[in-house]
Amino acid sequence: MRNLRNSIQKCVASFGYAINGITYLLKNENNIRYQLIAGIIVIGLGLYLEATQSEWITLICMIGLVLMAEAFNTAIEKLCDFVQPDHHAQIGIVKDLAAGAVLLISVTAAIVGVIILGNKLW
Repeated sequence: MRNLRNSIQKCVASFGYAINGITYLLKNENNIRYQLIAGIIVIGLGLYLEATQSEWITLICMIGLVLMAEAFNTAIEKLCDFVQPDHHAQIGIVKDLAAGAVLLISVTAAIVGVIILGNKLW
């Protein structure tokens, strides 16, 4: 019984850490706010245009991937800044790669959104 209690406490603590990370993102990172607004707009359009169940699954997954990529990008940037506070060419490449990943998934999500919602708009 004690192991179960410890396991539950660790699980609850993990959720707390995750919520702290999301809160940090929302308070400190402008890009996540813009991406969240874009996601809300897509959800609004999906409701208005009556997206199908499979379209909803695709749209929500794309929104989640963009937000997740931004969280990873922020984590990588913070770690790089901690490890190497001064400008360093290799750290710059790492940061550029992480930012590039966010751009790739954002463009992909936009294309998917246009394919799904654009058809309904026309």
